[in-house]
Amino acid sequence: MIYLLFFVGIVGLATSTLYAFLAMLGSLRFATQRRRASAGSFHPPATLFKPLHGSEPDLEAHLDSFFQQDYPEYEILFCSRRQDDAGLAIARKVAARYPQIPVKFLVSGEPHYPNAKVWSLELMHQAAAHDIFVISDSDVSVTPQYLREVIASFANEQVGLVTCLYRGVGKGSLWSRLEGVGMSVEMSAGVLVARMFEGMKFALGPTMAVRRSCVDQFGGFRVLGFYHADDFMLGRLVAANGKLVVLSSHVVDHYILNTSFRSSMQHQIRWMKSTRFSRPKGHLGTALTFGMPYTVLAAGGALLWNRPLWAALFFCWGWLTRFVLALVVGGAVVHDSDTLKSALLYPLRDVSGFLFWAASYLNRGVRWRGQTFLLLEDGVMRTDSVESKSEALLTT
Repeated sequence: MIYLLFFVGIVGLATSTLYAFLAMLGSLRFATQRRRASAGSFHPPATLFKPLHGSEPDLEAHLDSFFQQDYPEYEILFCSRRQDDAGLAIARKVAARYPQIPVKFLVSGEPHYPNAKVWSLELMHQAAAHDIFVISDSDVSVTPQYLREVIASFANEQVGLVTCLYRGVGKGSLWSRLEGVGMSVEMSAGVLVARMFEGMKFALGPTMAVRRSCVDQFGGFRVLGFYHADDFMLGRLVAANGKLVVLSSHVVDHYILNTSFRSSMQHQIRWMKSTRFSRPKGHLGTALTFGMPYTVLAAGGALLWNRPLWAALFFCWGWLTRFVLALVVGGAVVHDSDTLKSALLYPLRDVSGFLFWAASYLNRGVRWRGQTFLLLEDGVMRTDSVESKSEALLTT
């Protein structure tokens, strides 16, 4: 058994080191792309979609950043489930400070789909005045150059969707900081490696800019209504219809709302499960990208064989690759405000990420917005009350 564990540790160290090298190569390519990027003079009018669900920490400041765009013509659409939604009230307060920006406030009522966000997107689609849709989450904050840099890629008529990497901004607890480091480093590294090998065939939820014509081509947002990972499916459908999905050089701030261990753990396992069902083969292979668990196996095996020098070398090898990976991705890609601190935390995050990955195989259930769903093939969400409706929509 010791030999087997030691062998697994050595193999895992090798594969995770190779992965770290590829991620760093992808990071350098991304940094080069950013240096060459130019917003240009292509500034078509755009509609910003902002789904809301209650109040959140710093929501007013996050929404305010979208009203400060250095962009000639855009409107903002807010949509919540209820007229008295606290988030919608905050949006009205912020909008009142910017009367020059056209704004619409929509109320969706009870969602028609398991993915309530998609029901809001469908209503905003109908109300949008422009043909470039920029969808972003409520816990995202942006700079005034955001729209210029994201929409610039649409100057190429073949581009159907533009998405962005994001910095995870965690405050107030170790758990939120670890989740933030996971977003900034682990998620970004995975995206950059995937882009190198297969191109962009998915989108990232914090920003999804898409042409109206592309949404209409695959049947409208309603098609996404029964999928947990609506961002992944949106990019997948746009790419399947022959349009390019582009990763913008712009990076946004994504604020972590989960400050307790329990809430952070539940959130991360839910998204690991979502990836497991959306991209089952890729998710299984993710096990070989985590370095620290294999470091522990290799070093532990060496110690049991009374080889303390080997154990020290294996541990330094594993820890150093995680540290350097976080330095490169955090510095060259997402421009983390405290790259060194994030790099020091990342080996610990690497261990917890592996545990979340393992937990994603325990069952199919996810808890979202106070409701429990089962995840099926391709990440379809099912409850007893929507099962027949889900099957009917997916077969049309």
